[in-house]
Amino acid sequence: MKRIEQFSIIADDLGNVLHFISFGTCVPLIVAIIYSEWDMIAPMALVPLILYLIGTVFLMFPENKREAKLSQALFSVALIWLICAFVGAIPFWLGMGMPYIDAVFEAMSGWTDTGITMIRDVDSTSYTLLFWRSLMQWFGGLGIVAFTIVMLSRTGLNPSRFYRSEARSEAFMPSVVQQGLQMWKIYLILTVASVLFILLSGIPLWDAVNIAMVAIATGGFTVHSAGIPYYNSPLLEMLIIPVMIAGALPFKIYFLMYYKKKLSLFRDEQAWLLFFFIMLGFVVITADLLLFNGLEGATAIREGIFMSVAGVTSTGFQTSSPNTWAPVTVLFLLLLMLVGGSSGSTSGGIKLSRAALAFRGIIWWFKRSFVSSKVIIPFRYGGKIVQKAEAEAEVSKNMLIIILYLMVIFFSAIAIMHFESPLVDTSHVIFEVVSATCNNGISTGFATPDLTPFSKSVFIFAMWIGRLEIMAVIVFFMGLIKGFD
Repeated sequence: MKRIEQFSIIADDLGNVLHFISFGTCVPLIVAIIYSEWDMIAPMALVPLILYLIGTVFLMFPENKREAKLSQALFSVALIWLICAFVGAIPFWLGMGMPYIDAVFEAMSGWTDTGITMIRDVDSTSYTLLFWRSLMQWFGGLGIVAFTIVMLSRTGLNPSRFYRSEARSEAFMPSVVQQGLQMWKIYLILTVASVLFILLSGIPLWDAVNIAMVAIATGGFTVHSAGIPYYNSPLLEMLIIPVMIAGALPFKIYFLMYYKKKLSLFRDEQAWLLFFFIMLGFVVITADLLLFNGLEGATAIREGIFMSVAGVTSTGFQTSSPNTWAPVTVLFLLLLMLVGGSSGSTSGGIKLSRAALAFRGIIWWFKRSFVSSKVIIPFRYGGKIVQKAEAEAEVSKNMLIIILYLMVIFFSAIAIMHFESPLVDTSHVIFEVVSATCNNGISTGFATPDLTPFSKSVFIFAMWIGRLEIMAVIVFFMGLIKGFD
């Protein structure tokens, strides 16, 4: 009874959020009608219907006006993402006969912006399902909760807690609800601009819309099995690069540029770090492709810049297979994928802000080790000096998240290697697990429908926990086991 009372505090908000999401998931039905894919109407219509029904069930819980704890907000967000993945899998399961575990993998890869696919032949997939994959990544790029935050002012749950529980800590407006609205305006403008930009390559409108949606969301799903190389267009690849970068930049920059008329692109630490890692990746990968793979200069440059941007921005597009690269090049790309893009963007990974704070913390600790305990070594963060106690707490919390990321990768890789053949290439497993946990999507080809159901389950878990940056999922399981006392 106590568990029901605790759940009733968040049930109303969960119900409202799922109702709101259900309307957004109706869009692929329009695609089904346009392309006369009548057999896809029923499987696709089940998604908004089931989400709406689940939301209605939650709304039937006894009303509880108590304010939700942070742990309950974290639990809510993790549950919403899980529900969306399991319900979002239905069209793949019923519409194209995929095993349900593969369908859940595909949906989780979509919602979390990962981009690893279980579909063997993308070219033969219906337009409805192709658009559904792109739409999931587009919604997931900004965040399911960020998608619904505008309407949370009408609910009892603290919008700020709800928003930050989805691993979004950026703040550029006093009200989180107003911020959510501004972010969606920015996101829509960027998406439309990206479609128009990519159309300059001469590809069809259908392809341009889908590529733009997943590129600005730093996703990675494509509408062809061959991916971006299908078009064999250097111009298209060069046009996609700024779109991927735009998705990986902090949205705060766009707000300041448009509303405050402040050109703060290179004043923002994460922005210049993003460009630094892109340039570093471009130089190293291009040099390695010239040295170890013997590629021609133009080809090495073309693959080096695209794969560097795709790695740093956590976009799953790829113009080359890491299988053909030297191990040291693959390891360097893996490092870029692990760091990822900016906080407050659509990208995954540990995040540039977290990596920068960790570096500052390490330098600060080393400096303090070589002086007297009476000497105060200032810690600078966010352009200001932070008090010692606060700095130690922030650095420790930051390092904990990084360690948890590495632990998830380590134990996921071990679990998968136990479930697969003993002859499996360890480097491929680790690369793929990093790609899944950091919601990147670049693949060596290891993650295929031929994996065991156990390995697929581990990948699903890795994508989920990585997208929510660990803590929400930990709290989710603790809430199931212990409650919220």
